[in-house]
Amino acid sequence: MNRRTLTLAIALLSFAVSLASLPGSAVAQQKTLKEQLVGSWTLVSDEATPPTGPKRQDFGANPRGILILDAGGRYAQVHGRTDRPKFKASADARLVTPAAEYGEAARAFAGNFGTWSVNEADKTLSRRYEAALIPNVEGTDTKASVSLSGDELKLTTTSPVTGVRTDQVYRRAK
Repeated sequence: MNRRTLTLAIALLSFAVSLASLPGSAVAQQKTLKEQLVGSWTLVSDEATPPTGPKRQDFGANPRGILILDAGGRYAQVHGRTDRPKFKASADARLVTPAAEYGEAARAFAGNFGTWSVNEADKTLSRRYEAALIPNVEGTDTKASVSLSGDELKLTTTSPVTGVRTDQVYRRAK
């Protein structure tokens, strides 16, 4: 190795070390997609688009919801319409409400929890349902493409069975 090559190599190495050690540098702050997703997210919008039909908002124009992704790979997700019908007052509404009334309230609500992981290369979020309001999905996996911009998270999922595309937008909870 000649003197000029050695000097250049030392200068480049020195530059790389100083750049990486700067606390405010982009190199020092860069996080993985998984690290960026960890936390609580509030639902902003939820739109479903069937392959042959118009878009619909199953949880209304102003849905309420939360998605919690913890660092250990566990998640919980709950969505609901703001205009769901109330049950008649009783001592134990969960046990005494008629099935038809319960069914109407459940149509405007979704809840599930389980485990999650990220594929950094293709920017996808995979979730495995352990329990859900709709028991048919328990034990299955869902995969969503992820778009993250600042405090806004967009998840896009297409059902392999129905072809329905779902676009959910969340904002990081403060």
